[in-house]
Amino acid sequence: MTELTLVQAVNRGLQQAMRDDPDVLVLGEDVGVNGGVFRATEGLLKEFGEERVLDTPLSETGIIGTAVGMALYGLKPVAEIQFLDFIYPAFDQIVSELAKFRYRSGGQYPCHVVIRTPYGGGIKGGLYHSQSTEAYFAHTAGLKVVIPSTPADAKGLLKSSIRCDDPVIFLESEKMLNETGDVPEDKEFTLPLGVANVERVGADVTVVSYGRPMQRVVRSAVDALVKDHDVDVELIDLRTLRPMDAGTVLASIKKTHRCVIVDEDWGYCGMGSGILHKLQKAAFDDLDAPIEYVHSDEIPVPFNHYLEEAMMPSVDRIVSAVKEVCYR
Repeated sequence: MTELTLVQAVNRGLQQAMRDDPDVLVLGEDVGVNGGVFRATEGLLKEFGEERVLDTPLSETGIIGTAVGMALYGLKPVAEIQFLDFIYPAFDQIVSELAKFRYRSGGQYPCHVVIRTPYGGGIKGGLYHSQSTEAYFAHTAGLKVVIPSTPADAKGLLKSSIRCDDPVIFLESEKMLNETGDVPEDKEFTLPLGVANVERVGADVTVVSYGRPMQRVVRSAVDALVKDHDVDVELIDLRTLRPMDAGTVLASIKKTHRCVIVDEDWGYCGMGSGILHKLQKAAFDDLDAPIEYVHSDEIPVPFNHYLEEAMMPSVDRIVSAVKEVCYR
């Protein structure tokens, strides 16, 4: 094991994937000479050269359109968009073209493309650098959506994403990029897509989350519930939003009979709403209380750090939701 930041883990994952497969390349704004805006591609240009590490113009449509073309000719591009908030000029390329090629070609064109992009709040970036809109992409058939919550997950899931036949939206929390954790050194280390991680086994309530909320508030809330409220929490990190590992969550609910979902998306039509819909009917006979959903307030993300924190799920709000389902 080596202690790495999340962005270093991403860098190691890219480096190993490029060493293992000459068809893997990276492209995006400033990914070459500057090593990426967050240094996720640092050192790759020196090792792999300009043919496999491509600095692009400031054009999200161009980056994704180029990646799609490369993939149709058998390459495996990893495209970087500097912030999720900037991806929308390429939205048509992603949902109308990239997500459809494998289906419309009867599997002849698998379209290996990974789109890496930072998402979410916590950096005082305001309404143009801080959105959590993963539900847009999880809504689209043909795409996989992956969100790691630890450096080890980032490395293992990224390598699996690059090997995947389907295009993958790979979201990395901006605030978590410098968070550290132990990462396996084994170059064969991967984590399967579509498999949730039962991070803590418990008996009283199932708490489901993913990505930055896991690191920011969920783990702290679980600790508080266990130590201060004598609630035995089963904590599940989804890791992959599409496909979602509903089976693991439903098996947990069958045991605990209660569930709370936490994310930083907006509540109405947010990711958690989709997760809740996936679970509610299937788990209905096992539930002793309605599923609770803790999400961000439905407003643009404020620039002010304290207002930004106030709009997002907190330890207190999660504890309150868990107590609601456990004590009603």
